[in-house]
Amino acid sequence: MNTLDLINDIKIAKKRQNITTKELSLKSGVALGTLNKILSNKTLSIKMETYNNIMKVLSKANEKQNLICDNFGLIKVGAVSPKLKVADCDYNTEEIKRHIQEAHNKKVAVVVFPELAITGSTCGDLFYQEVLLNGAKNSLIDIVNFTYDKELICFVGMPLRVDGLIYNVCACVCKGKILAFVPKSFLNDYNEFNDSRYFTLYNSTNKYIDFNNEKVLFGNNIIFSSNEYDNLTISCEVGNELFAGKSLTSTYYKNNAFINVNLSASNELVNKAKIRRMLITSKTLSDISGYVYANAGSGESTTDLVYSGHSLIGENGVILKESKLFTSGLIVSDIDVDYLAFLRSKVKNLSVGNYSECEKIKFSIKLDMVKLDRKYAKNPFIDEKNLEENCELILNMQARGLLKRIEHVNPKTLVIGISGGLDSTLAILVAVRAFKLAGRSLKDIIAVTMPCFGTTSRTKNNAIILMEQLGVTIKEVNIKKAVLLHFNDIGQNENNLDVTYENAQARERTQVLMDIANMTNGLVVGTGDLSELALGWATYNGDHMSNYGVNASIPKTLVKLLVGYEASRSVKVLKDTLNDILNTPVSPELIPAKSDKIVQITEDVVGPYELHDFYLYYSLACGFKPSKILYIAKEVFKNIYEQDVLVKWLKNFYSRFFSQQFKRSCLPDGVKVSSISLSPRGCTTSNWI
Repeated sequence: MNTLDLINDIKIAKKRQNITTKELSLKSGVALGTLNKILSNKTLSIKMETYNNIMKVLSKANEKQNLICDNFGLIKVGAVSPKLKVADCDYNTEEIKRHIQEAHNKKVAVVVFPELAITGSTCGDLFYQEVLLNGAKNSLIDIVNFTYDKELICFVGMPLRVDGLIYNVCACVCKGKILAFVPKSFLNDYNEFNDSRYFTLYNSTNKYIDFNNEKVLFGNNIIFSSNEYDNLTISCEVGNELFAGKSLTSTYYKNNAFINVNLSASNELVNKAKIRRMLITSKTLSDISGYVYANAGSGESTTDLVYSGHSLIGENGVILKESKLFTSGLIVSDIDVDYLAFLRSKVKNLSVGNYSECEKIKFSIKLDMVKLDRKYAKNPFIDEKNLEENCELILNMQARGLLKRIEHVNPKTLVIGISGGLDSTLAILVAVRAFKLAGRSLKDIIAVTMPCFGTTSRTKNNAIILMEQLGVTIKEVNIKKAVLLHFNDIGQNENNLDVTYENAQARERTQVLMDIANMTNGLVVGTGDLSELALGWATYNGDHMSNYGVNASIPKTLVKLLVGYEASRSVKVLKDTLNDILNTPVSPELIPAKSDKIVQITEDVVGPYELHDFYLYYSLACGFKPSKILYIAKEVFKNIYEQDVLVKWLKNFYSRFFSQQFKRSCLPDGVKVSSISLSPRGCTTSNWI
């Protein structure tokens, strides 16, 4: 170990134990000045006695605390395509060690190298040579020793002779120890491949072999399982199993492996990169797993083939990171094994079917909480890269759901309350689509505006113009007198702007809509959205109730995007009206306006909807705990909200979500089109097919 490595070890251990330099000096007997020089990198050498005294104290502190870092299941993984020289084990080993050090510096926990990385995969008949096989063996020993002080598990490819036969294997190495050898289970002998010329197929049971005077497990049915982290379980494949349809990942999946690593030497062809993405996307989605694919590249022989070093990291149907073709080096991302465990526990039964039981090899590494290398969407409910396509799909699904209800019940009319706000705007846009699909007259959509104490001219005018532009039947019912009469009946002071004052208006509006629906043999279309249902921001038996809710699984942030999409497709007056509705502050308008201006701003009371929708998605669709959601939110909203603001509204979200369940327990039917529904009939979340 060099001085820099020793210093890094001390710094990491000191940070982990949260011990002061002065306290460490007193307990270790190392002078404070010496410690300061070490920690500030001002010393050129460290005596091993000094190092051992320091680490002895830090190790005891670790034993006393016996704490495992809560990394939220985020496992930093890396795939390497190193520069290499064919059959030059010494050169290749130095490259591998360099990338292991790089991975260690970046806090990578799982690092994967390509198939036959120690020798190169295009050695041809040189694989028979004793010099090459011994060189590979010595190189592996060098790599093993190099990993002694590295908190990572490493998968590297090499040729290995066992009982007189040559195998193409992955050596799994962790902290100075070979955990196992995993031989290639499918030899490629089609097109340009001729694996069986050099290597022997192994598909028998696991066994132990002698390597460097130690017994090492050899076989395919192996799962590498962390001692510290329950869901850090890893399986290994060598070569083109994905392309050949011979993948063992289904067996590994049954044995509860959450990360699959693949050591490959896949040559490049036109469209082959696209196929790799497709296969890894499909495999990780079907198995609900993570995948680390390291591919051979620069330096391989180009006699007949070219290698691009195309490496990928995937998770549950998504490519998290991939290298550019014809580049070399390390790519890094975070695979969330806790998230994968959450999904599997919901949609898969691991005990179903017959499968081979894998042998579990334990390993120990300590993980620190480090900066995220993956990106989380600020608006996770929709893929904004294909925004127009997705908006059109969602609107069509909403309309089709309503259409089926229309066909089944055969009402003469649809009745919708129009406030001039976002939710009712989206609801009537969906209703118009549904009626056009049904071939019905838009005049059979009765749009009702019901001004009261808090209604402003802006929202009322927008409501009227919207209805006119859409060509529906317009009905205005001013509910002020009815509400005041109700106040008089129950003894409510009209100057007392309390919850009764507000909710009486909401319930009166619902009564008006229901009665008009009775008069016209119609259905009341609900306008409330998913965000309001999650927060309980609805009047019980008021806007909480309808005959069918078209926005029931649409969060507020998505409502805005859908209305914005419709605005972009509209012209002139309708376009301007929709844009003005988008720019109007979200408000129930239940408190009297001042100078015809909205004074009751919803987000001032319950918090920003972009935060609540973010919290809602990652708590329900992903199963994240509050501390993990906050950790991710700090990164996603780092230039928008301070931490105390994020914490405030996160607490508010959970408080409201749990306290308002009673409103969700008696919801009317509502079409599910996004990944989350809060229906009491069991359509909760679906982040999987």
